[in-house]
Amino acid sequence: MKRRFQGLALTAQANTEVPDGVFLVRVEQVRYSRERQKPVYTVRFSVLEPEPLAGRTFSGRLHCTSKALWKFSWFLRDFGYDPELLGRDEVEEKGLIGLRGVVKLSHTVVNGRTLVNLDAFAPASAWESISSPAPPPLRSELAS
Repeated sequence: MKRRFQGLALTAQANTEVPDGVFLVRVEQVRYSRERQKPVYTVRFSVLEPEPLAGRTFSGRLHCTSKALWKFSWFLRDFGYDPELLGRDEVEEKGLIGLRGVVKLSHTVVNGRTLVNLDAFAPASAWESISSPAPPPLRSELAS
């Protein structure tokens, strides 16, 4: 028996995927779980900038093991998480929703599955300097 689902092919196309790069994003959803006895937060982000990719979403994982806490802390600080809660070693999932910041992401294929790597973070205020191209050199700099 065959069944037809209008739009199914569109969901499988790669053009809905967010490419490697640097993006201004907002946290849309956070989910805590334990994978093989390792705590991890799966975070769904919505792209705000650059404009052509605005509205697209992607998910990444932030591990919470003792070896990976530095990266989780980096994410929390740069995305403006409540410093008082951070100082008490507390993470309130509802407090993460809506936070904005810059993320650098890349993709890796492991055992045939494409995984999103959250490579770096920066505060949302840094977006303008990160996204704007370097100014062209002055003529006096070219002459030297």
